[in-house]
Parts: sequence; C-alpha cells; structure tokens
Amino acid sequence: MNAYVPLLIMIVAAFFVAIAGLVLSAILSPNRYNRVKLQNYECGVEATPNAGGAGRFPVKYYLTAMTFIIFDIEVVFLYPWAVTFKSLGIAGLIAMLVFIFLITVPFVYEWRRGGLEWD
Repeated sequence: MNAYVPLLIMIVAAFFVAIAGLVLSAILSPNRYNRVKLQNYECGVEATPNAGGAGRFPVKYYLTAMTFIIFDIEVVFLYPWAVTFKSLGIAGLIAMLVFIFLITVPFVYEWRRGGLEWD
C-alpha cells in the first residue's frame, strides 16, 4: 500500500490545483460583458444569418473534424500496443480488441448515417 501513497498525493494535489484555478479565475477575472463578447464565435467568420456563400460553416464540417480527431487518437493508442504486443500476451490482445470494437461501432454508425459523405 505504501507504493500508492505518492500517487494518491499527486491526485489530491492535481485536484486541488484544478479547483483552486477555477475558484481564483472566478474571483479575479473581470466580468465585463459587451455585445461582441456575447456573440457566437465561429472560426473567425462573422456570424450573420443571411451571409450566403461566406456564411457559417456547415455542421458536417465539425463532425468530420471530430471524427478525424477520434480516429487519430485511436492510432496513437495503437502504437504502444503494437510495440509491446508480445509482452502483453492474450490479455493485451483481448483489451485491444475490445478497444477497437468500441471505436468501430460508432464509426460504422456514422458511416451508415452518411456522416462521412461530403456534399
């Protein structure tokens, strides 16, 4: 149990720093709101309701970007597993198969709904 005491101390310290940062920013930050600050911000494009071709980005743009990020993170998790594949044994293989399954299900769902088609 003594081996986990430093880890417990680090978790408590991280929690304290996070809460302290939130509390201090709420207390010390200026709360001056104006019309520009309260407007929606969208990638530097001024949000106007009838802007035509130069208006807001379609939601599919953001969904495609989030999908790319999710699968990019999946690849990042696959690299260390591939490097230590032999030492992990069958338990590592099963864990990675479960991970790949949990990532594949939403991918197939989005694919079948047409979320990867750009029109």
